[in-house]
Amino acid sequence: MPELDKRLSDELDVVNAAATVGTPAARELTVQVLDAAGDLAAGVSGWTWGVAAGIGMTWVREEARGEGLGTRLLDAFEAEARSRGCTHVFVTSFTFQAPGFYERHGYREIFRWEGVPTPDAADVHFRKEL
Repeated sequence: MPELDKRLSDELDVVNAAATVGTPAARELTVQVLDAAGDLAAGVSGWTWGVAAGIGMTWVREEARGEGLGTRLLDAFEAEARSRGCTHVFVTSFTFQAPGFYERHGYREIFRWEGVPTPDAADVHFRKEL
C-alpha cells in the first residue's frame, strides 16, 4: 500500500530529524550508465545521511556484465558519497546475487542472516570505510 509507506516514511522522518538535530536530512544518491542507444545498461541507487551512505539496489544488464560497469557505478557512488562527507558505505547482497563483487571492492562482511530468503541462501551485510 503506497499510501501507508509514504505515511510511515514521513512519520519516521520527523523522529529521525529530532534525533539528529544539525544533520541534514537523508538524500538520494543514484548513478546510471546508459548504452550507445540511450538505454539503461546499469544503475545503482541509495542514499546518504550524515556520515553514512547506503546502497539499496545495484543492477547491471546481463549481457553487459563483466565489462566493468559495476565497478564504474560503485566508484562513482563512493566518490559522490565522499563529496557529501560520508565516511562509510553499507550494502546488502543475497548469496545468489553479488557478495563477491563487493568483497573485491573492499567491502567487509559485518554479518549475515542465514536462511533468507530461502533455506539455502543468506542475506550478507557489508561495510566499507571510505
